[in-house]
Parts: sequence; structure tokens; C-alpha cells
Amino acid sequence: MAGLSLLWAVLLCASVANAKPTLRKERVIHPDPELSRQAHEDNKSYQYDHEAFLGKDEAKTFDQLTPEESKDRLSKIVDRIDSDTDGYITTAELKAWIKRVQKRYVYENVAKVWSDYDLNKDNKISWDEYKQATYGYYLANPEEFEDDTDQFSFKKMLPRDERRFKTADLNGDLAADREEFTAFLHPEEFEHMKDIVVLETLEDIDKNSDGHVDEDEYIADMFAHEDGGPEPDWVRTEREQFSDFRDLNKDGKMDQEEIRHWIMPQDYDHAQAEARHLVYESDQDKDQKLTKEEILENWNMFVGSQATNYGEDLTKNHDEL
Repeated sequence: MAGLSLLWAVLLCASVANAKPTLRKERVIHPDPELSRQAHEDNKSYQYDHEAFLGKDEAKTFDQLTPEESKDRLSKIVDRIDSDTDGYITTAELKAWIKRVQKRYVYENVAKVWSDYDLNKDNKISWDEYKQATYGYYLANPEEFEDDTDQFSFKKMLPRDERRFKTADLNGDLAADREEFTAFLHPEEFEHMKDIVVLETLEDIDKNSDGHVDEDEYIADMFAHEDGGPEPDWVRTEREQFSDFRDLNKDGKMDQEEIRHWIMPQDYDHAQAEARHLVYESDQDKDQKLTKEEILENWNMFVGSQATNYGEDLTKNHDEL
């Protein structure tokens, strides 16, 4: 989809820039991007483990603490990971924690825009609040958009946003808490929102509204053939990709399941692999779960400190933290 026009952005208000759920984005979703871009190697520094468990920025902070400070902070983190408070950390709990750490940027984004939408400051964002903050000017002044190409975009976006909001609103009260609002703004990060992501992708690309994406629609989503000249080599390669790998049943078009396969590839689960690795390496009694004592006994695999800072001189910044 084309970007918002300058007029649109001015009319809506600054907050709409943070709420672009219907705008075109990179189609293929890469899970755990921070983890997947580096290979796991057992090494003396455990740097991969630290960054997976803490996040890259937080791992650097730990590298400047004393061992005692690192273990104290780790003890508090363990309490947060133990979601059922049974005193044990399972592989599933570790995986959930690692995935949340890797998605921290998503939650930080939501925190930055929260006050723009929570108009009555009740720590929830109702559908009416979101609609007013995002579409209020348009709804109050529809005549100003009658001859504007943005009119179609507004009419399309409003019901689409409402459908997505209701899908994210798990308890059906039309008021999103922070987790629900995060799912609304970043649906690709939540399992229960994946069907919406697939449907919106189909609606974006399916220009003839037949419920499928054919090869020309697939190409048009990424390449505007305006000058009538020959297609670039990469476009021809994409046509081959469509025929060989996108159109799985070879009927000349993609249905929703084929779109899901395309934009949500079943890649290697890095968070699951890292969780299993941490449990295996720290599970002294081999009961396939960890106590806080087992984690603290092997603390330097989970977090760093001045004593495990990969040989780098990081202590010089300690006073700045």
C-alpha cells in the first residue's frame, strides 16, 4: 500500500504515525530476528546465551556488574520467569521468557504511544478511544475527504482496524489492556493473531477480490511496472519463486494456507533450542527442569559480569550506570 499522504498525516495527529496497522510492510515474518542472525556456539564467554536470555543491551549492562550483583539480579529474574510460582523453571517457561526478551522492542514501542490513546487514563484503551485518536478528524469532517483519494483508504482502514482490535481483545470487553493492545499493533508477534495477518496480506494483494493471489498480483505487490520496459532479473526470479515455492498446489494462485506458508515459514525455533540448551547444561539432577539453586550454581551461563566480560575492558563505564 502507498504511504500516508502529508495531508492525511497532518489531519490525523501525530499519534497516527504510530498506528499503521494497515500499511504495507515486509511480508515475510522472521521469528526471533536477534537470535536467528547468529549461530549458537559453545564458547567460554557464553555470549550467545547471555544475549538470548537477557537481550543484547541488558547483557552489556550485566557485563559491568560484579559477580555478586549479577547473581542477585539473576535471582530476581528467575522469580519472574517462574510463571506458575511452583519453584521450578521449565523449558516452556524459559522459552516464553526468551521470546519475550527478544520482543522487548515491541513492548517498548507500545509504552511510547500508550498515552496517545488512553484518553481517560484508566490504563486501558477502548475501541472508541483508539477510533477517536486515529480517525476522529475524518469522522467529524467527512466532507473534506469526499474528493480525496484518502477517502477510500479511511473507509477501508476503519473496519479493518476494528476487526483486528476485536481479535486482539481476548475477553471481548472492547477495551485493550497492554498485552491486547500490543497484539493489536504487532499482530505478527502473537499466535492468536496470525489468521488476521494472513487475511490482511490477502486483502492487500488480491486486487480482483477473488479470494486468491495470482502471480501478477504477487509481483505487483513488490514491483510497479510503470515504464513498460523489460522486467528486471530479480522480478523474473520472483515469478519462478511463485511457481516453484509459493503456489504449492500448482493451481496458478495462492490461497490463505499458501500465503501463511509464504509469510510465516516454519523456521528453526531458536528460542526453543536455546531454552533446551540452558536446561540441559544446568539441570544437575536431570529432572528436566531447573531450581533457582541450579540456575545460580551455573549463573555465568545465563548472565555475565565483570569476571565474565569476554576479555573486554568494560569496567571503565561502571560509574555511568
